[in-house]
Amino acid sequence: MIPTFALVKLTIHSIAELDEAVREILASIPKGVVLFQGPMGAGKTTTISAICRALEVEDHLSSPTFSLVNEYQSGEGESIYHFDFYRIEDEAEAMDMGYEDYFWSGDWCFVEWPEKIPNLLPSRFTLIRLSVENEVRTLEVKIKA
Repeated sequence: MIPTFALVKLTIHSIAELDEAVREILASIPKGVVLFQGPMGAGKTTTISAICRALEVEDHLSSPTFSLVNEYQSGEGESIYHFDFYRIEDEAEAMDMGYEDYFWSGDWCFVEWPEKIPNLLPSRFTLIRLSVENEVRTLEVKIKA
């Protein structure tokens, strides 16, 4: 379990509400490492895609399941990194790909399946925990400072 401090909890009844919700999230969190936790199908990649749209990313977004990390550019030319650690066997794989260069870059780093690398997480991050019940998604946003 990752210790955090509660910030906001949003309920999404339809995908149409997601863009507004992520704008609210972006306005309330610091730029840096953002962890996405939730079961398969909860909407982690979909939420990251919506955040990237809000940051005016024009690149095609997809989950970096096999490459581990995708890099995008925001509308302001900032680097955005999207990680998916679902398929890694151990933390050594993340270390081998140089995760720390990304995490300490000061850029946006969106991380799916952070529970696969618990010992490598920075001391400060934002956690977005996603859950789904009866087609309704809940996004609970917490900051660990």
